[in-house]
Amino acid sequence: MSFVVNLALGLLFGLGLVVSGMSDPAKVLNFLDLFGTWDPSLAFVMGGAVVTAFIGYRLVFKRQKPLAAASFQLPAKKEVDRPLLLGSAIFGIGWGLGGFCPGPALTAATLGAAGTYAFLPAMFVGMWLARILASKRAAAAA
Repeated sequence: MSFVVNLALGLLFGLGLVVSGMSDPAKVLNFLDLFGTWDPSLAFVMGGAVVTAFIGYRLVFKRQKPLAAASFQLPAKKEVDRPLLLGSAIFGIGWGLGGFCPGPALTAATLGAAGTYAFLPAMFVGMWLARILASKRAAAAA
């Protein structure tokens, strides 16, 4: 059942990305271009997402456990550290240069967007390298 629920939610998320324009890198880049062809419409998309998530989390955490899992899986780490800041900066630079972040890039690839065929392999290599660096850092700390 968990797979079906996750698949349905992923499809709903992807549909939302397409409808909102988040899977179009030109729209995203115009949103990031504050002094050029700025398009503020994605701010409303993000605002709607923040409000929805805020309400959703309040409702979900009133439950003893999630509907499709044995327990909630929440991050234990709460401090802002160097790897978090560095990863955020790399993510932001990549988003600004390519107009994609992971979810919209996967959605755009299914729509045949040409830019994703360069972005996705680079994203997967970056994720692989991040795991290698994290495991080396954990081994050095132990």
